[in-house]
Amino acid sequence: MGLLLPLVLLGVMFYFMIWRPQQKQQKERKAMLDSLKKGDKVVTIGGIHGELTALKEDYVTLKVADKVEIKLSRSGISHVLK
Repeated sequence: MGLLLPLVLLGVMFYFMIWRPQQKQQKERKAMLDSLKKGDKVVTIGGIHGELTALKEDYVTLKVADKVEIKLSRSGISHVLK
C-alpha cells in the first residue's frame, strides 16, 4: 500500500501536467484549421506569410506575392494573423 500511493500520485501528476494540456492544445489547433476561410492572412510552420485564396479538404492555396501562389497541406498552417 505504501509503494502504491507514490505511483498513483505520479500518474495523477502526469495526467494533469502533460496529457490534459496536450489534448486541449490539439482541440484548439483543430478548431483553428477547421475555421479557415478564403481571405484569411496566415503564417505557415515554415514562416511564410500569405493570404488564403482557395481551400480544399486536405490542402490550401496561399498567395505569397502578386501572381505567386503555393499549395500546401492544411496542417502546414501555424496560425492566423488578425
